Amino acid sequence: MDSIYILIAFVLGFAARQVGLPPLVGYLIAGFLLNAMNFTGGALIVELKDFGVTLLLFTIGLKLRLSSLAKPEVWAGTTIHALITVIVFGAGIYLLSAANLPLFNTLDFRLALMIAFALSFSSTVFAVKVLEGKAEMSALHGRVAIGILIMQDILAVIFITASTGKLPSPWALLVPVILFAIRWPLFKVMDRCGYGELLILFGLLLSMVIGADGFSAVGLKPDLGALILGILVAGHPKSKELAKTLFSFKEIFLIGFFLSIGLGGLPSLSELLVAALFVLVLPFKVVLFFLLLSRFKLRARTALLGSFSLANYSEFGLIVAGIGVANGWIGNEWLIVIAIALSATFILASPLNAAANKIYTRFADRLKTYETKKRHPDDQPIDPGSAEIAIFGMGRVGTGAYDFMRVNTDDIVIGIDHDPLTVKTHQQAGRNVVLGDPADKDFWIRATEGRHEQIKLVLLTLPNHAATMAAAQAIVGIRDDVFIAATAQFDDEIAELRDLGVQAVHNFYAGAGAGLAEQVFEKFKAIKAVASQTVK
Repeated sequence: MDSIYILIAFVLGFAARQVGLPPLVGYLIAGFLLNAMNFTGGALIVELKDFGVTLLLFTIGLKLRLSSLAKPEVWAGTTIHALITVIVFGAGIYLLSAANLPLFNTLDFRLALMIAFALSFSSTVFAVKVLEGKAEMSALHGRVAIGILIMQDILAVIFITASTGKLPSPWALLVPVILFAIRWPLFKVMDRCGYGELLILFGLLLSMVIGADGFSAVGLKPDLGALILGILVAGHPKSKELAKTLFSFKEIFLIGFFLSIGLGGLPSLSELLVAALFVLVLPFKVVLFFLLLSRFKLRARTALLGSFSLANYSEFGLIVAGIGVANGWIGNEWLIVIAIALSATFILASPLNAAANKIYTRFADRLKTYETKKRHPDDQPIDPGSAEIAIFGMGRVGTGAYDFMRVNTDDIVIGIDHDPLTVKTHQQAGRNVVLGDPADKDFWIRATEGRHEQIKLVLLTLPNHAATMAAAQAIVGIRDDVFIAATAQFDDEIAELRDLGVQAVHNFYAGAGAGLAEQVFEKFKAIKAVASQTVK
C-alpha cells in the first residue's frame, strides 16, 4: 500500500511540475485521490509527516536569528494581524451561526472565535517551501515572513497549552538552564562530526531526540523543541552545512505531510461550500498583511512578497480544530472543512507566489502609494559609488569573483547580497558589499542619483537556478545595455539562461577542475624549472 502512495505522489508531483506548479500541489491532489480510492494513511505516511514537520522547524531554527523576532514588523505585525483577523472572522462566523446555517448553527460566540483563531495562522511548511525554492529565505520579505510565522507558532503553543488544561511538568522550568549547560558540549561534538553521515545523524539526534522527545517528556510541544534546538546550535560554523545536508531528508519527509492532508477525509457538499467561503475571504488576510507591513516602513515590493508568502491557511489550524474536536466543542466536520480550505489555498498560493515579481511589476505604481515617506533601515537606497561591475550573491563563488575583479581592475566592483549577516561579514573584511535583492527590479531605482547607469557588467553567482532566473529577468527588463554573466550547474539551466538573454553562462562544476589544474600547473612548471636548474 505504501508503494502505491509513493507511485501516485510521484506521478502527480511530476505532472504539477510540468505545468509550472510546485510538486507539493501534486502531493495534495494525490492525497485526495488516494482517499477517493478508499486508501487510508499507512504507517509510512504518518512517520514521514511527523519527521518532516520536526525537521522543518529544526532547519528553520538553524537559520533563524532571534533578533529578527524583536523587530516591530514581526512581533507587532503578527499581534495586530491576529487580533483583527480573529475579531473580523469571529464576528462573521457568529453572524452565520445566528442565521442558523448548516455547520455554523452549532457554534456559539466562543467557538466562533476559536474557528477564527484557527484561520488566522499561515502555513510555515508552505512558506518555507516557497521561499527555499526561490532562494529568498534570507531576503528581507523572506525574513519578515518567517519571523511572523514563528510568532504565530508561539501563539499556537500558548493556545494549545491553555486549551488542553494540562500544564507542563515542573521539570520544564529547568529547560532553559539545561539548554544553556549543554550548548558548549554540543558545539564540541559538532566540531568533531566532520561533514558526512555523522553530521546528518547528529542533526537527527538534536531535532528528534534531544529536541522533540526531550520537550515532550516535560509536557512541552515536540516541534517547539526541534525549533529551539536548531536555534541553540545556529551560531556554530557548521550550522549552514548541517541545514544543507538535512535539506533532502526534510523534502522527502514533507511529502507525507501533504499526502496526509488529502487522506484526512472527503467532504460533503455543505463542507465544500463552507471551505469555499473561507477561501473567498482569504484575500482579507493578505491585504491586511500588506497594509500592516507597509505601515512598518517596508517598501511595497517587500510587503507584497511577504504577504503572498503568508497567503494561505495553516496546518496549525488543523491542530486547533483537532483540540476542539477532542474536547467535544465542535464536530469532526470542521476538521474536514479546514483541511479542504487549507489545501485549496496551497494550490492557489503556489502560482500566486511564482508570479509575485510579475504582479508587482504590473501594479508597482499603484502599490507604491501605500509606502510611508520614511524607509525601513533594511530597505534604504543603495549607493553603488564608482562601481562598474556588480556581483549579485556573495557566497563562496561570488566572493572569489569579487576578489579577482578587485585585484585585476581599478577597484570598480561592488557586491550585493540579501543576507544582512553575509553583508556585515564582507564589510568587516574590507569589501564593498551592500544589502540588496537581485530579483528586485527596484534595485536600479534605489541606486541613488542615477549612478546605477555606470554599471556595465553584472555577474550572478546565486545559490540556485530559480533565483538566477528571477534576477536575470529583473535586469533584462530594466537595463538592455548591461552585459550579464551567470553561473549554473546543469546544461539545461545554461540553455534557459541564454534564451533569457544572459550573454555568458559558466558551469562552475565543470570549470572547477580546469581552475584547479591551471593553478597546479603553474606550480608544476615552477618545480620543473627548479629541478632543471638543480640538474645543471
